[in-house]
This record gives sequence, structure tokens and C-alpha cells, in this order.
Amino acid sequence: MTFKALLIAHAPDADYKKHRNVINTGMYQLYSVVVRTQKEAVQVSKDYWQNESIEAIILCPGFKHGDVAEIFEAVDGKVSVNVARGNGPSGKISAEARKKAGYSKEN
Repeated sequence: MTFKALLIAHAPDADYKKHRNVINTGMYQLYSVVVRTQKEAVQVSKDYWQNESIEAIILCPGFKHGDVAEIFEAVDGKVSVNVARGNGPSGKISAEARKKAGYSKEN
């Protein structure tokens, strides 16, 4: 049996239909998709739940509490939804790096 997870990240220039990948070790299958918007994140979550039978979703730190809840509802509460967050200093470092890369405050 393979454990299947989906990692979703944000990028202002993402094309979720193009910016995706999969790593398969045999026992672990990790899908990754980069989205531009919350609407895309919800749709991707639903698609992978319905078509790939994922069991977990890992979200980048840019997702807000309400975004997480919306994704959890979109998969009918049947998929574990987690957010990858660091401690306070790590969040500041990441925010500064995104700012230098040209991300807006919303991403």
C-alpha cells in the first residue's frame, strides 16, 4: 500500500496545470503543485482527492486558517490537511526571501 500526499505551494507566476510533479518511492507518493490562488488550491485539492486518492495535504506557510478550513471542507473532511510552518524567526526569514523574490504580501 502506498501513502499518498499532496504538497501545495503558492507562487504569483504559477500555472497549476503546468507546475506540478510527483515523487514515488513505492511506499510514499508525493504530488506537488504550485498554485496562484486559493481557488486553484481548492480545485487541486478536490481533483487529487477524487482522482489520486490522496490521504494528506501539506500546505505552504502562506495559507491562512480560513484557507485551511476551506480546503478541509472541499475534501469532505476525509483528508488530513496540514500547514508547514516554522517558528517566529523562520517565518520572518521566509517572508523576507519571498519579498526579495518579488512576491506580494498576499502570497
